[in-house]
Amino acid sequence: MKKKEEKKKEEKNVVMENLISLCKRRGFIFQGSEIYGGLAGTWDYGPLGTGLKDNIKNLWLKRFVIDRNDMFKVDATILMNQNVWKASGHVSGFTDPMADGSKFNTMFSTSIGAGKEAMTSYLRPETAQGMFVNFKNIIDSFHPTLPFGMAQIGKAFRNEISPRDFLFRTREFEQMEIEYFVDPRNEQKIIETFDALYSEQMRFLADLGLEKSRIHKIEVPADDRAHYSKRSVDTEFDFPFGQRELLGIAYRTDYDLKAHMDASGVDLSYFDEETKQRFVPHCIEPTFGVDRLVLAVLSQAYGEDSLGGEKRVYLKLSPSVAPVKIAVFPLQKNKEVLVSKAQEIYKMLRKQFEAVLYDDTGSIGKRYRRQDEIGTPYCVTIDFDTVEKDDSVTVRDRDTGEQERVVVKDLISYLENKLED
Repeated sequence: MKKKEEKKKEEKNVVMENLISLCKRRGFIFQGSEIYGGLAGTWDYGPLGTGLKDNIKNLWLKRFVIDRNDMFKVDATILMNQNVWKASGHVSGFTDPMADGSKFNTMFSTSIGAGKEAMTSYLRPETAQGMFVNFKNIIDSFHPTLPFGMAQIGKAFRNEISPRDFLFRTREFEQMEIEYFVDPRNEQKIIETFDALYSEQMRFLADLGLEKSRIHKIEVPADDRAHYSKRSVDTEFDFPFGQRELLGIAYRTDYDLKAHMDASGVDLSYFDEETKQRFVPHCIEPTFGVDRLVLAVLSQAYGEDSLGGEKRVYLKLSPSVAPVKIAVFPLQKNKEVLVSKAQEIYKMLRKQFEAVLYDDTGSIGKRYRRQDEIGTPYCVTIDFDTVEKDDSVTVRDRDTGEQERVVVKDLISYLENKLED
């Protein structure tokens, strides 16, 4: 039994090593400061990694902001007055235990100003507080009615003692968070809203193409919840290194707004025009780690198989997140008639789909393998039949390797249907 467990662990380690190697080789993710030996817990995104990350963020924005009429998008600063972090409890309580039993505050501190005028501040360890301290500004500027939410995408920083597992635990990371404010007088409505936002989280994971069987709902017991939370649900995912937290949602009650009211002396209550009552709203917080989502998508997509009698490595990315949707090739790069036609089709497709790549380097087989490795769903090849016979091209499916002839005039609609499946 022990040998089986050790073998399984070794296989998972190999998968992670192979995935990290692919990410570097194909321009997804690089070690931070690599030419100087790197800096633990930091990773740089290359062109394809940036494209994947942007696609994830854009899908989140569409589902949680653009397609709703109750969300206000903000972008608060990374540096904030130190009193924000005192009021929120981060200065006194945001700690990890050290090996010798002492406590270590994981916020990065910094100094603002110079000399005697310098004051201490921190790189924010979460994006949430930037929304709570702007609650009054949204109320005064937009006069929203409850329920409504504030949404933000931004960087956060934690001085992790032991960063590990590639993108899973890092010192600099990106969050997508929502603070959704609700009426505390209707407990049943709060429960319904919490469950509805959780369901939206699950639909978002489906948007990314993550498999339901690898996703687990964990009701966090009271003893394990954060001090501000009345209810928390973690969403865990089967990563190669085990089942770990991917998303979270917490019912933060009025903890944060009251803490900032008490510390600042500024009224952060809400006035209900219908009932003429004033109260402090409660808050439900769905939170998403962008980098962990990138890792989940990549680790699920990574695969090795045999195609055409040759071993291949590929990323089975959903078209919704793939950084390149379509690649266009001339069969031979030294035949001007093929290159000219391929460039024409490339420009046509790029105008429609944007994420289109042109490649004429190496043999057609090597080009297919490169596109498989970066997760491109479809490759379009222009050959002599295209220019001499029927104006049709070959469209190759990444997952099956199967090819189909498609007339150029039907190519856009054909690919639109394929990419939407």
